[in-house]
Amino acid sequence: MAKGVRIIITLECTECRSNPNKRSKGVSRYTTQKNRRNTTGRLELKKFCTHCNTHTVHKEIK
Repeated sequence: MAKGVRIIITLECTECRSNPNKRSKGVSRYTTQKNRRNTTGRLELKKFCTHCNTHTVHKEIK
């Protein structure tokens, strides 16, 4: 069986993670898919963070 090209990744809010003053009970996370052949680097998307209550950059985590 061949492995699929698309993999599931997790995106995490950079504002919630890096700013200690804004630390709330959680960190905004989204799951999505990416094509590992076309997008070899880490993915960065602007998504809505429920803890910051604004649109922020979400980066791919391990």
